Amino acid sequence: MPLFRNFGVPELILVLVLALIIFGPGRVARLGSELGKGIRGFKEGLQPAKPKEEAEKTDSDSSSDEA
Repeated sequence: MPLFRNFGVPELILVLVLALIIFGPGRVARLGSELGKGIRGFKEGLQPAKPKEEAEKTDSDSSSDEA
């Protein structure tokens, strides 16, 4: 007997509305941001390690793009 056999869009909307009511919009946004950072860090951790010189070059390239 599956636990979420009829979990669709209306149920998802209900859960999101309840989260907004309980936590408030600021905290829900912060939680979503932290979740995204965690997933991104996990994906980066799954990638094979780069050589130190290549990693430094990539970091310097991305920091010059942000300026």
